[in-house]
Amino acid sequence: MRADRLVAILLLLQQRGKVTADEVAAELEISSRTARRDLEALGMAGLPVYSLPGRNGGWRLAGGGRTDLSGLTASEAQALFMVAGPSAATTPQLKAALRKLVRALPEQFRPVVEHAAAATVIDERSWERSAAPRRPPPPLLATVQSAVVQAQQLSMEYTSRERANTTRLVEPLGVVAKGPSWYLVADTEAGRRSFRIDRIVSATPTGKPAVRPEGFDLSEAWALIADRVNELRAPLVVTATAQQWLVTILNHEFGERLRIGTTRPDGRVEIELRGHSLQSMAGELGGYGSGVEVLEPAELRAALAKVGRDLVELYGS
Repeated sequence: MRADRLVAILLLLQQRGKVTADEVAAELEISSRTARRDLEALGMAGLPVYSLPGRNGGWRLAGGGRTDLSGLTASEAQALFMVAGPSAATTPQLKAALRKLVRALPEQFRPVVEHAAAATVIDERSWERSAAPRRPPPPLLATVQSAVVQAQQLSMEYTSRERANTTRLVEPLGVVAKGPSWYLVADTEAGRRSFRIDRIVSATPTGKPAVRPEGFDLSEAWALIADRVNELRAPLVVTATAQQWLVTILNHEFGERLRIGTTRPDGRVEIELRGHSLQSMAGELGGYGSGVEVLEPAELRAALAKVGRDLVELYGS
């Protein structure tokens, strides 16, 4: 899980002084990409981790590896909890491990640090099948994160996708890293909303306390928001079966538009796909041939049959 990986990386840095992403990947048995993403997350969150460019570069812990991790400052410990994500709050073993790192903090700081554990969600899957290039964190990310952890209302100027500029008073509830983008989840007069943080023009804490609904869970709230966004982006629902060897490929190609079900006695796997239109889905699925059989809707089956006839007419002998 992400929380114990982050703690392990910090301890590895403390022991060795400098590591590369490949060394972290080999030590923790993860991909180099995941190791690099975790190292970047630690540095972006304000922990004493920084990168060294060049042939002999890598990642270092400030102080040459001599930093006492049990004596992290309040802000550094808070940052660790934030990048660890909500899993740290739900797994007793990980929660206990992270608490060891904040024992040196004054008791009055501890509730804020622990609150940070539930303030961030890392959603590694991109909206689309091909993840967009990684971008630097938005300028106002730290301000928004601070308002979430400190539970303060935010007055912010926001530019929508339609380029409309508005001023809003929001009750910040959490931040989400979704692929290359960051989002603020907040309550507003119009209900619960998500805001792309790179579209926030200005954000000013009002000093007034934000109301956090009792029992609020950021992971659950984000799952509902993501499902709603996926429904708007891809309204067509397709039920189908696929050969087992294709499931990994379909997962890569369709990303969050794929739901994997049970395996049938004949070995085929039940799946659900979402698409933008009949025409686009016929184009996406046509190349899989009999590897994917569409069950519903009937209109898509007819569209795929036409694609097959057209291909036979064009390429058949």
